[in-house]
Amino acid sequence: MGVSLKDVALRAGVSVKTVSNVVNDYPHVRAGTRDRVQRAIDELGYRPNATARQLRTGRSGIIALAVPELGNPYFADLATAVIDAAAHHAHTVLLDHTAGLRANETLVSQGFRSHLIDGLILSPIHLEREDLLHRPARPPLVLLGEREYDAPFDHIAIDNVAAARLAVRHLLGLGRRRIAFVGARRDSRRQPAHLRLRGWREELLAAGRTPREDLVIATDGYDRLDGAVAMTRLLDLPEPPDAVFAYNDLVALGALRVLAERGVKVPEQVAVVGFDDIEDGRYGAVTLTTIAPDKAAIARLAVDRLIARIEAAPERTPPPPRRILPGHTLVVRESTAGRAPHRT
Repeated sequence: MGVSLKDVALRAGVSVKTVSNVVNDYPHVRAGTRDRVQRAIDELGYRPNATARQLRTGRSGIIALAVPELGNPYFADLATAVIDAAAHHAHTVLLDHTAGLRANETLVSQGFRSHLIDGLILSPIHLEREDLLHRPARPPLVLLGEREYDAPFDHIAIDNVAAARLAVRHLLGLGRRRIAFVGARRDSRRQPAHLRLRGWREELLAAGRTPREDLVIATDGYDRLDGAVAMTRLLDLPEPPDAVFAYNDLVALGALRVLAERGVKVPEQVAVVGFDDIEDGRYGAVTLTTIAPDKAAIARLAVDRLIARIEAAPERTPPPPRRILPGHTLVVRESTAGRAPHRT
């Protein structure tokens, strides 16, 4: 026999109802009582019966996070942050991998596995507005990513244009004049790559510079190999760049590898800025300057909005959906600042 609510109530000297209120995180429990019940739970090793809770409340205590690439360090970091944020609400996270395919994104967004989860956080790449128009209200959905859907769902997104302008402004401030953009895309113009390219152009124009389209390199993907191939093309130009702004850190790391192989000094001859602030960028032979999205804030805001909608009473009109822009910062490292002089 396992430990029951009644066992916890007897140990804490309270009613079974009070223990239930604590377990379900109801707010109207005095702090002293909550502490006493929690001590009893810890001492007895009580674990709530998830099946019973689902039957009683209609909720599983599980939310889902669907991302395009679990192998991409950015999404791995984001998943960790979502798991941490959900834990504060006593929710477990089910991870799903869409491979960035519209069919998979549509399937997930339309309520696939809805019997298992209370809500969904989805980071799509190819999902279109029409895929969302007839989606059921339950389970609730929060979107991540930079595409604008004009659909009635909360949307947490980085301001890619502003972030790209910050990166280019940094490079211009270093006196760089031939700044390349690596990671453009040929497909949908609402992808983040196009927004970052737009920021690249806007900042150059604002500085009185004419954007050189021969320094814009489209890539098939966003991995190290794509950055290496693109950097090779740039170095073979009659007038190669003196700086590179890469779509993400993986692309930038590929570019740095080719620069090292070709004997090009970083940042003396070519400065490099990435995007995402993944851990690999901090430990290369040349550490990587990068745009760092506030991943903890993205996760916290997404989970908070989702939980609020999960817990909203069905008879009440839900709050209007919001598009929220968490912050970002420029993290300056050796790929633009160089190494500090060695002191003996």
